[in-house]
Amino acid sequence: MRNLFAYILKQYFFFLFLLLEIVAFSFVLQNNYQQATFLNSTGKVVGTVLSTFNNISGYFSLKKANESLIRENARLRNKMADKFLLTDTLVYYHVDSLFRYIGAKVISSTISHQKNYLVLNKGSLHGIKKDMGVITMNGIVGTVVDVSRNFSRVMSVLHVNNKINARIKKNNHLGTLEWNGNDYRYGYLTDIPMHVDLEPGDTIVTSGNSYIFPEGLMIGTVEEYYKQPNEKFNNALISYSVDYNNVYFVYIIVNLKKSELMNLERTQLNDR
Repeated sequence: MRNLFAYILKQYFFFLFLLLEIVAFSFVLQNNYQQATFLNSTGKVVGTVLSTFNNISGYFSLKKANESLIRENARLRNKMADKFLLTDTLVYYHVDSLFRYIGAKVISSTISHQKNYLVLNKGSLHGIKKDMGVITMNGIVGTVVDVSRNFSRVMSVLHVNNKINARIKKNNHLGTLEWNGNDYRYGYLTDIPMHVDLEPGDTIVTSGNSYIFPEGLMIGTVEEYYKQPNEKFNNALISYSVDYNNVYFVYIIVNLKKSELMNLERTQLNDR
């Protein structure tokens, strides 16, 4: 106790200053205007802190929500009515799923090279194999060309060697989608029959004449139609429906009937 009194006497000026500060602070709070100002300032500080915290928390929550959303979209795509095969319309029908969709996230991608690729965070461990199609909700992206245990590499639509079977939606005429290595926003539909007329805005979709993409997936719309007087086929400039500079989540298409179809095709070739 004696040491405590000695310490207080030694720190007399400090404790006197602290006492005066407390008294002055109490007078400030007794003044309504000053009290309101103080509380208002305090509220702003607290509000700013809480807002910042909510933004940070919201960012991580949004990331989880996006990942959950892509899984849900893949599940819904697997249930879509147009992804089922009607095997017999005369007597009965049997619902037989043709495709399954696996959601994945894009780890890296390029758009500025002649041969562009994407890397996805799904691989053989998740059921991914070579020659599977990759799409977004807005249209096609490319084809799986390499697979490791946990990752896969996709040859983008923006690849000069990538040729995709396409169809003009309004009249079902076929063509070939190609990219010339220039603007990532535009491709070309080639091999269009001379008698076919196209107009700006006409829709181009996948033909379904391959094991990679189902029929009717969006590719883009016609920007310009080039008629070639001395050629057998015409070409058209196509505006892609997908912004390939902003692809984050994708769906990998699993063709559940691919092996069966390929075996049938090999049998037909052997019979010739």
